[in-house]
Amino acid sequence: MDAHQIAVAKSCLDAAHDGSLGFPEIVGRLMAAGFESYAVDYRCNTQSWYLPDGDHLTLPMQPAAGHVASTFDVPMIERLVRWAQTNPADYSYTAFCEKAKAAGCAGYIVSFLGRRVVYFGRSAATHVEHFPA
Repeated sequence: MDAHQIAVAKSCLDAAHDGSLGFPEIVGRLMAAGFESYAVDYRCNTQSWYLPDGDHLTLPMQPAAGHVASTFDVPMIERLVRWAQTNPADYSYTAFCEKAKAAGCAGYIVSFLGRRVVYFGRSAATHVEHFPA
């Protein structure tokens, strides 16, 4: 992984937390830098980015309050995704993370190749969201 890719990953992580870029812009920048996916782990407070050759980068995330609930609440995850997609005035990535953890989300994997996000709980229950057209 080169210095430019590392800088792009770091800037996208910071932009998610400070609200300066939305999900579509972050995906576009990461794809342009050659990444094929990334993963968020709420239990370790880390985010990892992956290149097609297997190279990867893992960085700490700002921890979100609360813990990952034991029950994975798919309807709540769906509502949180719709909330994020509409980007209302009360939306922030930090609030999304806190609410996702409370809904039992242990993390998620974003696949640019598959154009989807797979949210997962502590029991490995999953929910798949496809990228909007």
